[in-house]
Amino acid sequence: MIKKKYIAIEGAIGVGKTTLAKKISNTVKCETLFEDYVTNPFLKDFYDHNQLNSFSTQVYFLLRRIEQSIEVKDTKNLLISDFYFGKDELFARLNLTQVEYAMYQELREKLDFNPPVPDLIIYLQAPTDILLERIKNRGLDLERNIKRKYIDSVNEIYMKHFHEYNASPVLIINTSNVNINNETDFQILIEEISSDINGKKYFNPSSM
Repeated sequence: MIKKKYIAIEGAIGVGKTTLAKKISNTVKCETLFEDYVTNPFLKDFYDHNQLNSFSTQVYFLLRRIEQSIEVKDTKNLLISDFYFGKDELFARLNLTQVEYAMYQELREKLDFNPPVPDLIIYLQAPTDILLERIKNRGLDLERNIKRKYIDSVNEIYMKHFHEYNASPVLIINTSNVNINNETDFQILIEEISSDINGKKYFNPSSM
C-alpha cells in the first residue's frame, strides 16, 4: 500500500510522464493531476520559432500552477501528477533573459506562490535521440518543430537539478533501459514506490 500523499513524475519532453502517471493511477486507483500543457496558447510559437514568447509562455504556466497547487493541497488521498511544480523555475532560468527572469521572480513573489513539495519524485530519463523519436511518434502538431538543441538543454538542466535536489526522495528511472510496460518490472516499481525511499535511488528491476 502506498502511504505517500503526493507523487510527482518528472523528466524531459517525451520521456513518458503522462503514460506512467495513468498506469500507476489505474493500478492503485488514486487521483491524478496532469500538466495540460497543450492549453498554453503561447507554446506552439515558442517551439516553432526558437523560444519566441518565452516570457508569456512562462507566465501562463505560473498562473496555471497556482490553480493546480490548490488541488494538491486540498486532496485527502494519494495524488499522482505528471509534472513537478519546480519545473517552471527550471524552464524560466533556461528560456528567459536576465531581465525577464528577474521580472518573473518578482511576479512569483508578489503572487505568494508556495508550491507543494512531493513526498516522492519519479525522475524519468532518456537520451535526446529517444525523446525526439517518441515526440515524433505521438505526432502532436504543437511539438512538430521542437529543436534537438532545445531537448539537449532540457535534459541537461534536469540532470543538473536532480543531482543537487534534496527536498524530496527521488526515484530515478532510465526509460531506455527499463520497460515500464513490462508487467513484472511495473509491479516491482509499484512495490518500490510503496517502500521507504531516502535520498536518491536508481530503479533497476534486474538487480532486485
